[in-house]
Amino acid sequence: MLIAAPVAFMGGMSRAAKSGVIVKGGAVLELLSRVKTAAFDKTGTLTRGRPELVAVRPERGFDVEELLTLAASAEQYSTHALAGSVVQAAVAQGVNLLPGSGAEEAATNGVLADIDGQRVLVGKRAYVGAETGRTIPEPPLEPGELAVYVAVDRAFAGVVVLRDLPRPEARATLARLAELGARHTVMLTGDGASTARSIARQLGVSDVRPELLPLDKVEIVRAAEPRPVLMVGDGVNDAPVLAAADVGIAMGARGSTAASESADAVVLVDDIARAATAVEISQHTVRVALQSIWLGIALSVGLMVVALTGVLPAVAGALLQELVDLATILNALRAIGGGRPRVGHPVQPAAEPARLP
Repeated sequence: MLIAAPVAFMGGMSRAAKSGVIVKGGAVLELLSRVKTAAFDKTGTLTRGRPELVAVRPERGFDVEELLTLAASAEQYSTHALAGSVVQAAVAQGVNLLPGSGAEEAATNGVLADIDGQRVLVGKRAYVGAETGRTIPEPPLEPGELAVYVAVDRAFAGVVVLRDLPRPEARATLARLAELGARHTVMLTGDGASTARSIARQLGVSDVRPELLPLDKVEIVRAAEPRPVLMVGDGVNDAPVLAAADVGIAMGARGSTAASESADAVVLVDDIARAATAVEISQHTVRVALQSIWLGIALSVGLMVVALTGVLPAVAGALLQELVDLATILNALRAIGGGRPRVGHPVQPAAEPARLP
């Protein structure tokens, strides 16, 4: 019993590493094998995390180029994934970014900076609405699209529309997790309700929680049922919720160091299907460990019964016990193999952003 479990769990961790997942301990594998709820961040986890520019919709008094220039110039001071996409899209359109000063970022909400003598605020609808003192209507969006709102000198200036497509392997991953026992899936996102529900419909996620702050995600995961709860995320804002979940998996290929450090397991490739692979490997590992434990017990009890008859001398009994240990170890080493686990589809590169008129 003492030999079988450690050998099996070490084998399972080795197999997971070969599949691109670093698991931080045997206890993590044991929890992964019993996961009943899987929660996911949206941007960069269920979606590609490389939003492409779709449109720039300025309000009266601004034009397309001016609005994109001001938005991108402010976003260059933000660490959010969407901010990087706005900057990259603007540069691809030939926009020259303007220097700014006094930049302040409100985590998950937006960024404020003084650009060319103007106070530019870029971020969520509620955040920008609070700055302008008005309720900003949500623009019409196609499935998968999201809007970044811009205010200049406390006046609403328009929106930058981006499209972040679901990962090609995401829907199959959720289906695989359901087969493995995680039948309750939750999408947690700071995006607006219409954008979040659109992605959820495409992926088959029924429980959608939009417009969340990092603390909201933590509270939802702590209260989630049934347990254990698996949380998969990639951004620096996901670090608290990854730590709060029973098992946190960080997408480490493009994710933040903070998320990887707070998670219980790290996916080393940009493929969300490896989360399901980790659960599959953990279940196989636990099965092998239990089989090895029962094998050791059965062989030991059987030999004890034989020894009671007096036909086994002490030396022979000691040698047979070593054979029991060897059989138990060899069986536990099956955790390293067990067939090739399923992995995701090849990751497709993001499409080049379309040129704006």
